[in-house]
Amino acid sequence: MAATLISDEATCGQDAPSPRWTSRRQQILDAAAQCFRQSGFHGASMANVAAAAGQSVGQIYRYFDNKEAIIAAIVDQHLAELRETFDQLQSRPGSAADLIADHVPQMLAERLDPYRAGLVLEVAAEAARNPKIAEILRAADAQERALCRAILARDRKPGWSDAEFEARSDLLRILVDGLTFRAVNQPDLDRTALASAIRMTIHNLSL
Repeated sequence: MAATLISDEATCGQDAPSPRWTSRRQQILDAAAQCFRQSGFHGASMANVAAAAGQSVGQIYRYFDNKEAIIAAIVDQHLAELRETFDQLQSRPGSAADLIADHVPQMLAERLDPYRAGLVLEVAAEAARNPKIAEILRAADAQERALCRAILARDRKPGWSDAEFEARSDLLRILVDGLTFRAVNQPDLDRTALASAIRMTIHNLSL
């Protein structure tokens, strides 16, 4: 999704981007995430991103057309990590409820991270104003829903209608997405008790 402009140094005659190009691009993404979280999407200029990345504005534009393209690349990274997680879960035997329940500690560590939460909420707020960002997030959400449905299909009961199966899948995602707000509003919550309650909820969804 990201509109990248690969310079001559990107490939050096090879099919894959060079390590140097990849490293610089990642510096930009990390710097942009920090700037968006601290100053907001509109408050963070490309000049701010360039300064945080230790690069010139001209260099930034060699990798990304605009700030929307940077957001698209950040979302792509998240999706890649999510696909890797679900691939690992799918490779294991057992019920979906047990597999997801075992993953709860890692899920809490990720979703309750205040840095991540600040960025997610800022991007979500921008999506309510910016159709381009909204399109990026909706496309990503569709992929996330598909991954969730694929693993939950292990526990699908014969009597469930498509609507009921979709509702149970969406409820699980609502539960997980809601952790982002807890990271901001209740940073000192009891993670042990929360993990236990989430595991119980996950198993109830598969009944």
